[in-house]
Amino acid sequence: MLIFTQSDYIIPVTYVDKEKLGVKSSGIRGRESAFNMAKRAIEAVKSGERKKMNAIWLETSGCFGEAISLLNAEDPDVLYMLKEFLNIKYFESIQGDEDQEALEELFSILKSEFVLIVDGAVPLAGDGLFTIIGTYNVRKITAKEAVNFLASKAKYIVSVGTCACYGGPTAAKPNLSEAVGVSEFLERNDVIKIPGCPANPVWTMGVLGHLVNYGVPELDKEGRPLAYYGELIHDRCPRRRFFDAGIFAKTFGGEECMFLLGCRGPVTYAYCPVSRWNDSENWPIGDNTTCIGCAAPGFPDSMEPFVKYGGGEGA
Repeated sequence: MLIFTQSDYIIPVTYVDKEKLGVKSSGIRGRESAFNMAKRAIEAVKSGERKKMNAIWLETSGCFGEAISLLNAEDPDVLYMLKEFLNIKYFESIQGDEDQEALEELFSILKSEFVLIVDGAVPLAGDGLFTIIGTYNVRKITAKEAVNFLASKAKYIVSVGTCACYGGPTAAKPNLSEAVGVSEFLERNDVIKIPGCPANPVWTMGVLGHLVNYGVPELDKEGRPLAYYGELIHDRCPRRRFFDAGIFAKTFGGEECMFLLGCRGPVTYAYCPVSRWNDSENWPIGDNTTCIGCAAPGFPDSMEPFVKYGGGEGA
């Protein structure tokens, strides 16, 4: 295998210590295992082994791409999920109730076991007033307040998307709202993270299915499910043979390894080469573009050359 010195890289590649991350070299446990978590949950509910679990999908500060991603799920689709194994009582983007009526639905499940699913970062500036999720009895409720309160009641907490996991684009410079990820805000290490911009609906469905059927899936030390984040994209990349042979693309459009064009696959843990996008044929490498590291901590600010800030020292 060709060995490079730091000066050979177009972008700095950080050494990835798998042991430190708690990532086991188990080699993602197969396509079938990952894709059937939701289906097994459905079977368990139908057989009476498990009950449908209540859930709250809370949209905080972000682009809400995670909600759109989930609505694009096909195996199973959202309607089937809602019918068979998960009872989402509050989901701003798709529910019929509005404002106070919607919040009444949210409050109705607080004494039951439920999953809190957070979609978006948590703004801290201005006492959280950068993001208002609704009003109750004329009182404004901030995302900061809602996440803190609901997390104290939830059986499981799931952060979906890179904004919810790490701050992501919402927390990019200059981050005037002082947005942070859910686990950082709560100062808790039991938050299940499903990073991605947006998160693949296959991963989201799979994790929710696993929670219903088995409870918390096996996680790495970052809180990411090993089934979907147990290996680097680089490890499963179909262009890996070119990397090993030292054959690198100089321009986009070829079939060679795009490492020297800035691909972040060597430092990004995600299941993309296998699940691709929503179990389709499309994903960045397959479409002749590089991985930009959207599922990695530090995205987007640390993903030069894709993101580069000007303005001199300290910018």
